[in-house]
Amino acid sequence: MGIHGLAKLIADHAPSSIKEQDIKNYFGRKIAIDASMCIYQFLIAVRQDGNVLQNEDGETTSHLMGMFYRTIRMLEGGIKPVYVFDGKPPQLKSGELEKRGERRAEAEKLLAQAQEAGEQENIDKFSKRLVKVTKQHNEECKKLLTLMGVPYIEAPCEAEASCAALVKSGKVYATATEDMDGLTFGTTVLLRHLTASEAKKLPIQEFHFSRILQEMGVTHQQFIDLCILLGCDYCGTIKGIGPKRAIDLIKQHGSIEEILENIDPNKHPAPEDWLYKEARGLFLEPEVIDGTTVDLKWNEPDEDGLIQFMCAEKQFSEDRIRNGCKKIMKSRQGSTQGRLDTFFTVTGSISSKRKVGGKKIISNGATEESTITCLQGIFCCCFVLSTFCHLLV
Repeated sequence: MGIHGLAKLIADHAPSSIKEQDIKNYFGRKIAIDASMCIYQFLIAVRQDGNVLQNEDGETTSHLMGMFYRTIRMLEGGIKPVYVFDGKPPQLKSGELEKRGERRAEAEKLLAQAQEAGEQENIDKFSKRLVKVTKQHNEECKKLLTLMGVPYIEAPCEAEASCAALVKSGKVYATATEDMDGLTFGTTVLLRHLTASEAKKLPIQEFHFSRILQEMGVTHQQFIDLCILLGCDYCGTIKGIGPKRAIDLIKQHGSIEEILENIDPNKHPAPEDWLYKEARGLFLEPEVIDGTTVDLKWNEPDEDGLIQFMCAEKQFSEDRIRNGCKKIMKSRQGSTQGRLDTFFTVTGSISSKRKVGGKKIISNGATEESTITCLQGIFCCCFVLSTFCHLLV
């Protein structure tokens, strides 16, 4: 579920923390991807005549098609993806999971009514509400990723929390997910729409956590309290407090404890036995992988293994799978190139830059664009000189 209304709140109160990017801007980047969210997207979006894709044996294959082609798209763009799968859900999430079960039961009833009435639009709507990522979906995607040579990690608990741990340990650049609670877990950079369908033409949204805190004027812990007030997976919310009031209260009082001391409990009652402290603790110290011990490797695809699994077992077109393998191999040849910003770092704090004519000006008066261009020229000259000297020797 993520955090209710957080994306809009950030857009309203910290707009410069969000950048719109093209996939090509992530060339050479390692990115941790929330696997369960991706698989859910594929089960919803990869359909034919409103139904999930199935092979002749009646097995669902939407998740495999989505995982195969969207991963290849990222690899072709020079991205090095690592998928992170959910582990066991935290005990605090049991209430949310129970509510989801109730919503599924209601959707089943409404779907039956729509089918009886022949209402195709409602049939499609309620069918999608019944989509659930199963253990089999996860295991099949793990097998596919291994055959493609793409690494994956099994998180001990919430995938978004372990994605954030990978970012904070410097193993990857960003967390890619549609759930905004990646920020609540402290990922420094969060990407939305990275794995969205190309047909939707959605720009990738890049959120920078430090700028969010700076522009909102809150600490990390206050941001967590704000997210709890907005609504998260782990506890209820105070009645009658929406996003605008929530951020105003956090700025005025600094914590949920102080807010509870200063609001009218009759007008704004908190849930009985409200577990906001436990939720806060889970966001501050989640159960995660040790990012410093993770060794990420992207290997050559196992073409024979892919043909056996995707074609012989799952009945995909052999020509398409072999063509996909060629694209993976070609992407590996290009992935040896590094990003320029791994060689050079432009110094200077955010406050030392200003904008002129839409361009950022660094403290010495040069634009960022001209500085990078200059560095590129220096780098190329050094490379040519090094090669020439090597030939002379």
